[in-house]
Amino acid sequence: MEALKGILAIIIAFASGIIISGAVFAFIAIIGVVPRLAQKTRTEDKIRFYEEAIIWGGIIGTASMIYDFYIPIGKFFAAIYAGCIGIFFGCLAVSLAEILNVLPILTRRGRIQTGLKYFILAVALGKLIGSIIYSRIPSFYYM
Repeated sequence: MEALKGILAIIIAFASGIIISGAVFAFIAIIGVVPRLAQKTRTEDKIRFYEEAIIWGGIIGTASMIYDFYIPIGKFFAAIYAGCIGIFFGCLAVSLAEILNVLPILTRRGRIQTGLKYFILAVALGKLIGSIIYSRIPSFYYM
């Protein structure tokens, strides 16, 4: 009976993981991050590569949470990797804000006529500084 409960728990956990990962990938596809980035960088012919990279990143990221493994890439490449992650999440957030029409509503309600690029830069720098503080001061992430 205990073995049956364990097998059932594994099946439910696996099915839940598939559903959640499918929802995340669908969310990324719906808000149009990949086509928008490809359009901005004029690399529309590489969309398939971008989609594969996102899928493999999700698979490897999930595997890294389950299995304890280490890839010795050094501090320099770890910094580049972290920067790429930050750029992706920044693009994801901006795409979501664009889809929800946050920026047009914000400019109308806040009566912002000029300087929107400075506002976005200030938000991005605030996020950067907050991330650095969060990762550098141990008491922040132990709360």
